[in-house]
Amino acid sequence: MTTKREASLFLALLPILILIGLLTLNVLLFDDTLSGANQVALMLAAAIAGVVAHRLGFSWDRISSKIVSTIGSAMPSILILLLIGSLAGTWLISGVVPAMIYYGLDIISPKMFLFTAVVVSAIVSVATGSSWSTIATIGIALLGIGKAIGIDEAVVAGAIISGAYFGDKMSPLSDTTNLAPAMAGTDLFTHIKYMTLTTVPTMTITLIIFLIMGFNYDFTNASINVEDVKVAIDATFNTSPLLFLVPIILITVIILKVPPLPSLLIGTLLGGLFAIIFQPDIINTVAGNVNNYGTASYYSVMQAMFGDVSLTTSNANVNELLSTSGMRGMLDTVWLILSAMVFGGVMESAGLLKRITQPIIKYAKSTGSLVASTVGTCIFFNTTASDQYIALVVPGRMYRKAYEDKGLKPEVLSRTLEDSGTITSVLIPWNTCGATQSRVLGVDTWSYAPYAFFNIISPFMTILFAYLNIKIRRFVKGEKPSEVKTD
Repeated sequence: MTTKREASLFLALLPILILIGLLTLNVLLFDDTLSGANQVALMLAAAIAGVVAHRLGFSWDRISSKIVSTIGSAMPSILILLLIGSLAGTWLISGVVPAMIYYGLDIISPKMFLFTAVVVSAIVSVATGSSWSTIATIGIALLGIGKAIGIDEAVVAGAIISGAYFGDKMSPLSDTTNLAPAMAGTDLFTHIKYMTLTTVPTMTITLIIFLIMGFNYDFTNASINVEDVKVAIDATFNTSPLLFLVPIILITVIILKVPPLPSLLIGTLLGGLFAIIFQPDIINTVAGNVNNYGTASYYSVMQAMFGDVSLTTSNANVNELLSTSGMRGMLDTVWLILSAMVFGGVMESAGLLKRITQPIIKYAKSTGSLVASTVGTCIFFNTTASDQYIALVVPGRMYRKAYEDKGLKPEVLSRTLEDSGTITSVLIPWNTCGATQSRVLGVDTWSYAPYAFFNIISPFMTILFAYLNIKIRRFVKGEKPSEVKTD
């Protein structure tokens, strides 16, 4: 029996250093790193981690078993991703997304658009508990409206993601909002109450930034005329208000706590049904030379669900808004998620991730440094394990006793996990969240990340709050610098 040894810090870091080097080269050499370059980089880094694990005495059976279990944990996300692709397809040919753009251009003021995009995304995500569903539905429509009024798509995507992840973090229906308190040892509504202390200031700052940006944005150079967009959409689709029944039904289904996979399937099939009822011209256009409407309907809905659909209008700029790739368009992202899970699985199988975080816990002496260490660890796991759930579960298990030893309430830990683990996942291109939202919105992660202000500010806010809390207690109450369980 081979004796298993603990890795030195250098050996534990080696696969990550190599991965960072490869990813940096990919950015410099490839225009689209998500089409294969980053996937191969993750696999090569996983191979290096495998060699390290083998040298430490870990068997291939253990390593491969961990890879399989890690991929298994990502399967729900992969299936949701594929269904989001199909939903985007049927919502396009049904006219649901074009109708949202059409009526949205009448309702939303250009200068207030970014502010409104954050608020609308936040409301929908709180109601549904899902940032993914919000971005794949309302988010796509908001992106189209933003592009139509001349706002850079990266800025619009940042606003949509900021709002969507507010709900992902605060909604009692969200899986991460339930997972974080479970890992920390507190209850759901106490967790949500504690999160308001950092989330409300963060969202307030985010809204102010987008409000200022909107009022200072130069719309005079917009390449798309709003009226031309509306005319082109109206000439191509039957833009009936009845089309809004599809998103209303989907949101209702999600609020009724129907699981994500059947909810998204219902939304997809409703989109297909409404396409057959309301958009016969689109059905015939997609089907081509198929004469029988029943056969054409089946062909067009299937094509929208799995493959490429590009609709042509009288306006070339509008044509860019009316294309989708269905499930097929998500395959590069699925490939990226699988590669990231392989890397994360190998790293975890030999305890390399745990070895890297040990010194962090050891030197976290004060409450402020413990919170800052938790934030850094969550971001580290989002970057290396490439999965939002791992970035909540592993640090939650690691730090739970440390928080107890310092007399901190468990909700302080659960809040910190959400402020960093949930929120930063979408800022990393090879993380399941970052890869998914980039593909769904069609905007590169590195492009929208600087404008996802809510996601950027959140981890800093939780650290700032921890340090300010210590100062206030020392000054006002004379307590020791911790949030004790009795307060």
